[in-house]
This record gives sequence, structure tokens and C-alpha cells, in this order.
Amino acid sequence: MTERGWRLVSIFFSALIIFSTIAYLWITPRPREQFFQFYVLGERRMISDYYPEGKGDIPPNTQVRWYLGVTNFMGSVQYVLIRVKLGNALTNPPNETTFAPADAPVVCEFRRVLLNNETWEFPFFWEISDRMEEGGVVYIALNVNNESLGFQELGAKGGRNFRFIFELWTYSREEGDFIFGWYSGEERKISWLQIWFNSTIPG
Repeated sequence: MTERGWRLVSIFFSALIIFSTIAYLWITPRPREQFFQFYVLGERRMISDYYPEGKGDIPPNTQVRWYLGVTNFMGSVQYVLIRVKLGNALTNPPNETTFAPADAPVVCEFRRVLLNNETWEFPFFWEISDRMEEGGVVYIALNVNNESLGFQELGAKGGRNFRFIFELWTYSREEGDFIFGWYSGEERKISWLQIWFNSTIPG
């Protein structure tokens, strides 16, 4: 075969390799990211109106209306748990590096099995039903969705800088229990939210 012939064969095989690679990338589906969408909405189911009268000062027996929501984009059925905690200014929030949850007491939990692409949105209506003060630290009793939860073990100095921490947990078949966050392939991810408020007495 002449030199020109070898050159044509070489060009042909190079083009074949390039076109085969392009065809493979075109036909092969890209791996989809596995994740959850987790949110808290205000009274009108929007990202606003979180507090009565627009202030984070919550008097006793004043109902606050929020909506919690989770959408499953994991590509499979998932068993999820939303853990609600009561924190204060000194509470360590969840750690994005170690995946440790917040070091705050659990107020309540909500669980549900979610189909792929399913959204679960439900009311989180709460109020401070009572408050007491010891040594300058205010402790509050809570009512959530018309269920009395009594006085909480954690207080806040002067009743200021309480916060609800919402954590998304998922059931792991490998561990046989719920874990904070989820695995997307080999990567661990977490999702959490917080909203601050003060316990006040009307002036």
C-alpha cells in the first residue's frame, strides 16, 4: 500500500474513533443527581410571612402557621423523617463536614414514604402555650398542630434567640435505621433549615 493509502486508512480510523466516541456519549444517558428539595414556607405558602405582624417576637397563645415540604428526586422510593429541634443562640447547628446533626433536643418528628418525584407538604402550626423564667432563662411550652408538647428542656436567655431547626433524615437499608441526610452514589449529603424567634410578653 502506498504512503497515500496508509494516510487515508489512518484518517479513516481516527474519524471512526471520534465518531464512535460522540455516538457513545450521545446515546449513553448522563447520571442524574440524586437529591431532595426541602423547604419551609410561611403562612401564605410562600417564602415570606413567617411571623405574625412581620416580627419574630412571638407572644404566648399566638399561632404561627408554617408549611414544611420535601420533594424526592432520588430516582427511587424513599422513607423520610423530618426531625424538628428547639435550639437557642448556643446550639451547635448541623455540621456539613462531619454530618453531625444539631445538638438540640427533639420537639417532634414527621415520617412518610415518598415516591420518586413526589412532594410532601404539610402544616406546621405552632404556638407558645406557656412560658416560665428561671434565673433570667425563659423556658417555653409548645403546642404543635394542636398537640400539647409541654415545657421544653432547653431555654433561652431573656426568651431571645430561640430557633427551630428542621433536619431531613432518610432510612438507610444498609444501616437498618434513619441517618441524617442521604447518599447520592458514594457522596453523603445533608439538608437542614432553621428559623429564629423570640418569646415575648405583650407590652
